Amino acid sequence: MRYKIRQRIFSFGDNFTIRDEEDNARFEVRGKVFSFGDKLKIHDILGNELVYIEQEMFHLMPRFNIYLDGNYAASVKKEFSLFRPSFTIESSMGNYTIEGDIFSHEFEILNNGRQVAYVSKGWFTLSDVYGADIADSENQAFMLAMVIVIDQILYDKKK
Repeated sequence: MRYKIRQRIFSFGDNFTIRDEEDNARFEVRGKVFSFGDKLKIHDILGNELVYIEQEMFHLMPRFNIYLDGNYAASVKKEFSLFRPSFTIESSMGNYTIEGDIFSHEFEILNNGRQVAYVSKGWFTLSDVYGADIADSENQAFMLAMVIVIDQILYDKKK
């Protein structure tokens, strides 16, 4: 499934809609405005909370926890690297890694070494715009949560 993620330029908090390739709204992301660390929720189009993302504070490298339906699902940690961003995911859903290109605009999400998602960030846009192509066999909300974590770690300028 292909998704388009466009964050609003002037929004109070991280609030935006994730759309499919036919421009239908599929998910809503809502960020908590006044919080210690980033906290975001992904809701389906009916308003049901699917994912909760929470930043862990006081680590040398950024770390986020992902919860699905209120249950711990994964911890995403940025690894130290000089040229290409990489992330490790400790997950109850499989062995995931995220590998980026040298410009931090193209990412692969791998499950046991097999590509399950490809993410591309727009180059010349005022707001953060991502395209995400996710394998149908994967939990779509979980994969989108990892895309949001990449953005929070590498590009969120509201910190």
